Amino acid sequence: MKLTPMETGQKYMAQTTKTLNLNINQELSIQVSLSGLSFCILHKDSNTITYIKHIAFENKVNPIELLEKLKQVFNSEELLNDNFNAVNVIHVNDLSSLVPKPLFNEDYLADYLKFNLKILKSDFITFDAISINDSVNVYVPYVNLNNFIYDQYGSFTYKHFSTVLIENILALEKNAIETKVYVHISQDHFEIIIVNKGELLIYNTFDYTTKEDFIYYLLFTTEQLELNPETLHLVFLGDINKDSELYDVSYKYIRNVSFGNRFDSYNYKNQPKTNYSDFTLIKSF
Repeated sequence: MKLTPMETGQKYMAQTTKTLNLNINQELSIQVSLSGLSFCILHKDSNTITYIKHIAFENKVNPIELLEKLKQVFNSEELLNDNFNAVNVIHVNDLSSLVPKPLFNEDYLADYLKFNLKILKSDFITFDAISINDSVNVYVPYVNLNNFIYDQYGSFTYKHFSTVLIENILALEKNAIETKVYVHISQDHFEIIIVNKGELLIYNTFDYTTKEDFIYYLLFTTEQLELNPETLHLVFLGDINKDSELYDVSYKYIRNVSFGNRFDSYNYKNQPKTNYSDFTLIKSF
């Protein structure tokens, strides 16, 4: 029997027949998108990230194909069949919209999405409460993947990718006195989060193919907020480094470019590529 999620916290709850080894205190995070899958295991007792794995698809898939890809990984990765005290799932897509909490009404979830996004009548729509800025993130999760993960583990928690990103960036910026433009880079899309003195000004996500696509969307967004490229502070997160053409084209137009930091205190069996990569995957614990 597939259970529907709770109203808040997005948690699938049920009794499971899986025998839990209480001597193993570990958590699993799974990030799912139509472009790839990522997995991370945290051993709580030693505060150690013991496993990080990324699987990038050659081409974007649809949700049905994504489920088949996920099943293949579970058949080949023995560690994923271990017992976990908690499982976190992060849904990556552009089917989301932020709503100020005072204006939010759970009876109108579809209305928050239909004017900007193409959704189907059959789509399941849910939401995450973002308490740090009193907003609600309304989105469409991959329900077929949730059902599969529930079959594997029983109870688990899920959130939208942008929820994790916004929560953690606002926490980092809560005492800031300047405006920062955060850009989180993935292989075929990126997110812009602009924060002024700890307050969220804008969040948006864009698909891109070329560096020209990327810099157009970035400069257009900053221009709308009347930010000066000569003085604004651009901070990169995710899959990017100084050798990237995205970094080069950004530095051509924006003078103050830097890389962010997860500021986590974990030990690592195998270090991530940088201290700003795997941001949402690791910050979901």
